[in-house]
Amino acid sequence: MALCSLSTGRTATPLAFAAAIERVVLTASGGPFRTWSLEQLEHATPQQALVHPNWSMGRKITIDSATLMNKGLELIEAYHLFPVELAQLEVVVHPQSIIHALVGYRDGSMLAQLASPDMRTPIAAGLAWPARMAAPTKRIDLVELGTLSFERPDEVRFRALGLARQAMQNGGMAPAVLSAANEIAVEAFLTGRLRFLHIAQLVAETLDLAAGRGLLADAVDLDQVLATDAAARELALFLLNSRTWS
Repeated sequence: MALCSLSTGRTATPLAFAAAIERVVLTASGGPFRTWSLEQLEHATPQQALVHPNWSMGRKITIDSATLMNKGLELIEAYHLFPVELAQLEVVVHPQSIIHALVGYRDGSMLAQLASPDMRTPIAAGLAWPARMAAPTKRIDLVELGTLSFERPDEVRFRALGLARQAMQNGGMAPAVLSAANEIAVEAFLTGRLRFLHIAQLVAETLDLAAGRGLLADAVDLDQVLATDAAARELALFLLNSRTWS
């Protein structure tokens, strides 16, 4: 959702425009567990994780929203899609899910993209790009909204965001391994094989194991990317099956 507000790609953006950008801020809802303690998160169930306060999405992305992995993946996407450096990308928690992304400029001003939390908006943006098409979404009433709030993400309780940022910084196949391991971990959580906090732990251990086996280097072609993805899934499954997690 956040990415639909940024209109140009890394190569297409005029240099003058790119130089004017100081930072890009992606917003996260915080998911259903935004205010939960670590002790509460230890016992979070799939049923609880799937009850998102704002969005209606598929099961996998809803769990990613609960762990904040979805926002970590968006950071990686934004870095590769837009003319920004790693240090220019930020994430803030915005519980109302009205502002989806902001672009800050070197003159101190910021532009924000606002929309009701409805997946039909980014779908419409993708279908009609670069034009705009009508979508049957709720229109924003600023007076009705009244107040919008923001918080810094807690990467102690929601470790996945930091893992994604580190994978982005490491580069190479680290983001691919992160994504593949996360898919295995989320499915294991949904089927009762992992606890909620173990999702990020399994991803972290898979990244460490993949690094030891030389899987994080840059890929030379698509076949190697697919091979790395498959290998990462095998490593995650190996770790999942090697001990009792729950």
